[in-house]
Amino acid sequence: MTFREFMQENGYELQTTFWNDFSIADRFGLSAVQDTFNRAFEEWKENYKYLTELVLVLNHKVWQYHEKRSDYATLYNTLYIQADQYAAENLKDEELSYFYDVTD
Repeated sequence: MTFREFMQENGYELQTTFWNDFSIADRFGLSAVQDTFNRAFEEWKENYKYLTELVLVLNHKVWQYHEKRSDYATLYNTLYIQADQYAAENLKDEELSYFYDVTD
């Protein structure tokens, strides 16, 4: 099952290209993953729906690599924690509710 199919099965319709962006970056190494995160996070951290999807993608990338590529899993986990913590500390009211509803 693809990430898109998994999300649709759970009632979530993708709004960004984050999954594809990170999948492309995966092919170019850890520095490309970090660069992709830096660009996406800086560009979209103020958009609560995109930030939510970024956290979802990072979390799924951790699971994608946790058994076969610990270096990727470790980086994705670090990025996930950073984005998740930012969301928890900066989103308020309906935005925070949306974040927790979607990521729970």
